[in-house]
Amino acid sequence: MHNSSLPAFIKFSIVTIFVLAPVAAISQSQPLPQGIFTDHQDVGTVLHPGTAVYDTATRSYTISGSGENMWFGIDDFHFAWKKVSGDVALTADIAFLGTGGNPHRKAVLMIRQTLDGPSPSVDVAVHGVGLTSLQYRDTTGANTREVESNISGPKTVRIEKRGDYFYAFVSGNDGKLHPAGASTKLALTGDFYIGIGVCSHDKDVVEKAVFSNVVLDQLPPASGKHVLVSSLETISIASTDRHVEYTTAAHFEAPNWSRDGKFLIFNQDGTLRRLALDGSQPTIIPTSPQIQCNNDHGISPDGRFLALSDSSSDDHKSRVYVVPITGGTPRLITPNAPSYWHGWSPDGKTLAFTGQRGGPIEVAPTPGSNVGPQHLDTTNFDIYSVPVSGGAETRLTTAPGLDDGPEYSPDGAYIYFNSERTGQMQIWRMKPDGSDQEEVTFDDSNDWFPHISPDGQSMVFIAYEKGVKGHPPDKDVELRLMSLKDKKVRVLAKLFGGQGTINVPSWSPDGTKLAFVSYEQLPEETLALK
Repeated sequence: MHNSSLPAFIKFSIVTIFVLAPVAAISQSQPLPQGIFTDHQDVGTVLHPGTAVYDTATRSYTISGSGENMWFGIDDFHFAWKKVSGDVALTADIAFLGTGGNPHRKAVLMIRQTLDGPSPSVDVAVHGVGLTSLQYRDTTGANTREVESNISGPKTVRIEKRGDYFYAFVSGNDGKLHPAGASTKLALTGDFYIGIGVCSHDKDVVEKAVFSNVVLDQLPPASGKHVLVSSLETISIASTDRHVEYTTAAHFEAPNWSRDGKFLIFNQDGTLRRLALDGSQPTIIPTSPQIQCNNDHGISPDGRFLALSDSSSDDHKSRVYVVPITGGTPRLITPNAPSYWHGWSPDGKTLAFTGQRGGPIEVAPTPGSNVGPQHLDTTNFDIYSVPVSGGAETRLTTAPGLDDGPEYSPDGAYIYFNSERTGQMQIWRMKPDGSDQEEVTFDDSNDWFPHISPDGQSMVFIAYEKGVKGHPPDKDVELRLMSLKDKKVRVLAKLFGGQGTINVPSWSPDGTKLAFVSYEQLPEETLALK
């Protein structure tokens, strides 16, 4: 049959098909990969279509991808994927092909809600320079955040989804997978996409990476036995990018940042430990006979001494001591117990601490009132100060309920603390003599442990959800930053933590970073991965 004999509208349809078919083929790129993934495509906006090729002999995938970035509010990359649900894990060895290119080209293991560029997503990304991080976008179009691993260029990486929690794993020098110390919480609904992808980080370039030994697991319910993993992290105040400095399957708490910025101090198993920021392992600071140190410790303004709280005495109650920062025999500061250190005055002469003292006190009546002197039970915790040289302690708060976490401002004008006197834990401040006590935060969360930046302009604190009582461990919490000038608050990080996360001062001396501890409760079988 000849076209000349067809009606005009049929001629138009045939011509349209003839013209559009090649365009559709270009956007579809290479044939679908075989193996465990069911489809592949470019996500976001790319100038050069990507490809996905499966090698049946080596059971490996070669992914090519363009794209300007996988960051901010949108991802531009090539993605081979499978639609799944439930708890899953994806493991692979990753190697880039070719040298050079943008140092931040990325090869990723990814889980995302949709195939749209701005979709909520979590991925483990290996960059061209070896940087490996957990990246996540928690809502559609939100800026991407990351937690950087302290392992560069691992051969093998893994991403796990268990409920709403996502965990990253990297291989170490022993070739085995270990928790990277990077995790986040993100709620996905229904089915979602899991797969592998490449972004060139340069819209005009195509990069390739090989994914081998790719394993997709549907995870069974955990055995019920869990192992606690602690990670000491630092966070940039400006970018909110996080970096894991040290992680281990053990319980440690409460980092202090040294005055010269070269090391961190934290407590573990009753000891204080020093971690140099050079990738080395922590070392124990000798404090015997005080070998039951808790998470309330800190460094003197001149960097020469360390205040610690320890319960090695016969009554097992915490007391405050001072010891040279390199270690030695601690000197007792607070004979009365329990006492928990929290602050050091800028002139180095006074310590602020939380103490629980028994017995009633008399509170003078309010002028003009018909109420006589009141006798209050003081078995609750309050704020005290004491000379570093030793001597009598001074009580600074008398309000009913718990007052805790006292810390001096850098100029010595105030002591900031948290108090539940209003029925909800909030941040307060007062003059160093206890006068002029005033509330600083007024929100629905329970706010703990204020820490003032070295320039005195900002305050960081940890926020629990409204219904949480006390400061327990194993909770979803936020690190929040308040400008003390205009009282505006922003969230620095969301994490699984609480008790032990940020109990004590942990600003870097230049005020650009903060140190804290996050935690993971991982199934025992996960830590047995090879």
